[in-house]
Amino acid sequence: MATTDADHRQEEDAPAGEDEDTGAQVAPIVKLDEVAVSTGEEDEDPILDLKAKLYRFDKDGNQWKERGAGTVKFLKHKVNGKVRLVMRQSKTLKICANHLILPAMTVQEHAGNEKSCVWHARDFADSELKDELFCIRFASIENCKKFMETFQEVAESQNKEENEDASAAADLLDELSVEGKADAEKNDEDKSENKTVEQESASEKESKPDSEKKVEELASSA
Repeated sequence: MATTDADHRQEEDAPAGEDEDTGAQVAPIVKLDEVAVSTGEEDEDPILDLKAKLYRFDKDGNQWKERGAGTVKFLKHKVNGKVRLVMRQSKTLKICANHLILPAMTVQEHAGNEKSCVWHARDFADSELKDELFCIRFASIENCKKFMETFQEVAESQNKEENEDASAAADLLDELSVEGKADAEKNDEDKSENKTVEQESASEKESKPDSEKKVEELASSA
């Protein structure tokens, strides 16, 4: 069958198939440079890292309100040894809990739910210190127990470090006090020696014959 001019035009005007390589190269319009993002956790070592859902107690509404679902961590500072609890929402990475674990803190199981536990803290997640009552719920009883055990161990270790710091400070004060006392005694001894020398000099001057005194007076006036 003969091919007509109309058939040739249809073949030329037909769009290229989806899988057909046209050979065209498209350069990116904007070049984005890689930027290092700081998390604020670079100077800390993670002690625990678990998935959970966090709630805070709303006093005004007298009810629990969800704060976020994500990862809860215990982070220990590499220099000062302080440990804080940090939790970020999984999708937005927004901080929903951020506070130090202090020696006086305690955590306990939530009544009627073995997968949840509650505790009080002065939280800084909203960039200001707030007294909060938190409740956290885990996917398993094992994770909840692990969280509670780690929480208590950290609080006890912070109490021990606090006592050691207080003892070291007391020892330093005692040492400074002893040094100050020694310096004071040394000053008293120096004053006593100076006083004795002055007394001896005056005594010698008084015991000299009048002729020697007169010679000294003439020498000093010359």
